[in-house]
Amino acid sequence: MQKPQPIRFILEKTIQSLEIDVPLKTYSVLGAWSEIVGESVATHSRPRTIRNRILFIDVAHPTWMQQLQFLKPILLEKINTFLRQSLIQDIRFKLGKVPSKVPAPPKTLSMEDQELDKATLKRIEGVLQKMDDEELRNSLREVLIKGAKLDHYRRKAK
Repeated sequence: MQKPQPIRFILEKTIQSLEIDVPLKTYSVLGAWSEIVGESVATHSRPRTIRNRILFIDVAHPTWMQQLQFLKPILLEKINTFLRQSLIQDIRFKLGKVPSKVPAPPKTLSMEDQELDKATLKRIEGVLQKMDDEELRNSLREVLIKGAKLDHYRRKAK
């Protein structure tokens, strides 16, 4: 009986045997487009799909389409360097809608960002004032404040 193998190796072998590793790698280009080509090109173009090792790109304006046509060899090199293999053989450009850059999602609330009201802070200090050991009092203050912030955060999240 063979020694058990880590799941990572089993998945890698399975993906390779099904020959889906190439499409998975090539589609990483879609998510990393601005990183590969730079912000100025990415603002005016957007990869749409990949078929038969051909990358199809939507371009916002005919002038940009012509410019990208001139840059095609450089773009191919950058893309294949990113993929660490020559997986894309050609690029085809099409005039299309390129959405403006998606704004960053709003910062989510975190427990640390919660502000405690004066009454809560006063109650915590009231509990702590009877303690003689300053180190213990400071440690307990931190615990009580974090607990109050967590409680406040949970109530806001509902």
